Amino acid sequence: MNQSSVLTLTLATAVLPQLHEAREESSRPCLSLHERVSALVARFLTAPITPAATLDFETSLQQALAECGRQVVQATFNLIEPEDPQDAPKHTRRDRQDYARKNAKSRNRSGIATLFGRIELRRCLYEPLQEARDDQQPSFAPLELCLGIVAGNATPGLAERVGRLSGHHTQQEMLDLLRRDHQVRWSVEVLRKVTAAVSAGIAPYLRAAQQQALLGWLSAAQQSRGRYRPVLAVGRDGLMLPMRSEETCKEAAVATLSVYDRRGRRLGTVYLAEMPQPQQVTLSAELTALVRGVLAGREGPAPRLVYLTDAGHHQTAYFEEVLRWMEDPQRPGERLAWLWVVDYWHAAEYVSRLADVLFRDERARQAWSRRMRQVLKERDRGVIRVLASAAQHAGKRQWSAGPEKEYWEAYNYLLRHSREMQYSAYRRVRLPIGSGVTEAGCKVVFTQRFKESGMTWSTEGGEVVLRLRLAGLSGVWDRVYRDYLDHRPLVPLALSPRSDGKVA
Repeated sequence: MNQSSVLTLTLATAVLPQLHEAREESSRPCLSLHERVSALVARFLTAPITPAATLDFETSLQQALAECGRQVVQATFNLIEPEDPQDAPKHTRRDRQDYARKNAKSRNRSGIATLFGRIELRRCLYEPLQEARDDQQPSFAPLELCLGIVAGNATPGLAERVGRLSGHHTQQEMLDLLRRDHQVRWSVEVLRKVTAAVSAGIAPYLRAAQQQALLGWLSAAQQSRGRYRPVLAVGRDGLMLPMRSEETCKEAAVATLSVYDRRGRRLGTVYLAEMPQPQQVTLSAELTALVRGVLAGREGPAPRLVYLTDAGHHQTAYFEEVLRWMEDPQRPGERLAWLWVVDYWHAAEYVSRLADVLFRDERARQAWSRRMRQVLKERDRGVIRVLASAAQHAGKRQWSAGPEKEYWEAYNYLLRHSREMQYSAYRRVRLPIGSGVTEAGCKVVFTQRFKESGMTWSTEGGEVVLRLRLAGLSGVWDRVYRDYLDHRPLVPLALSPRSDGKVA
């Protein structure tokens, strides 16, 4: 039984005699709600039924329900601790530090924001003893810790909504949403404080949740029908971000891990990303740790391993320095067989670049480019056939310096990576050949949230939003947020007196 379960059992046992009082306190706003709802229904049904009247009825009803919920939450939370603080323990400990209770209850200065609106919370406050006060140790409220109040401002329910939606909305959009849907009026500072607390809270649990998601998809892929083993595909790419206090944009990085079943259908994808950083060392370390964790935790035969990217500097370096030498976690000393596939669409772009300098006539250019992209994709040794055709046409051209340079850059790129462009063979065995998942990852992770008009970012602020987006896009938000709550620190909590006058 974990700490949270023990606390729940203790609370249930101790508060049971107070349930009658709690029901009475919480029923008062419900009685008032009944009267208000009856009045709203009567007013709606006795007036002409119009779309505007329907809107007014729904809006008023929602406000009434929210106000009832707010009053119920406020009454319930304020019943937990003794009304008289003298009935609470005089001393408590937290993090091996002694604290003494103040003689009077105090209100949370700005109130607590809930899903139903702001409530007042009166709680016992404990301050550190003199030596700790000299070290500027802050006071704390055990009730707020046990309720899980986030950043001193929000209940777990509202903080969850703030964290989840902040990954997708700007600050102003979030402030408007909170005011409209929850009657909560925060400053930008408070919003940032709560968002940062949620982001930091879920961060330690993100990799484990992504790993479990990938293992689940691998298990489903193993049970799928088809001739070939499932695929674990890794991709990475970069894009430029506008950074605060920087004259030019800097390169941020995204990585994806996807699972494909025996027929080549993608079952799911998790996303990793980092703000701009020299050599992208953090992303490489996180990606490596996640890959190793998945391969160490797999059951059954190993999946086929595909590294699907363009041939950029960081992508190439990661394959040459990490994946090529990675050992099987389940077979120490045995190297894993990673297949590097250069993204077909990047290769096709280089075919188009060849066409641009080989042909003056637009129709001939389009026809050759279209035919060669098909050859590249569908014919054995397709890239060699493309290069042979390009060389044949190049022999008929008189080059100026610019077109000749463009020709050889495209030609040499295709030749240099021809071993990673065996697309017809890959397709026959149901391997993916396009890095669209990763390129789409750049769009959904960064572009849609980080590159709106006028936006610039600090590394710290970007990382806060990034963690929230990664949890949501990877489909693990509920799990990581629950893990965050389950691991929050708890302290002994003084409960309301029992009917016999003793304190729980």
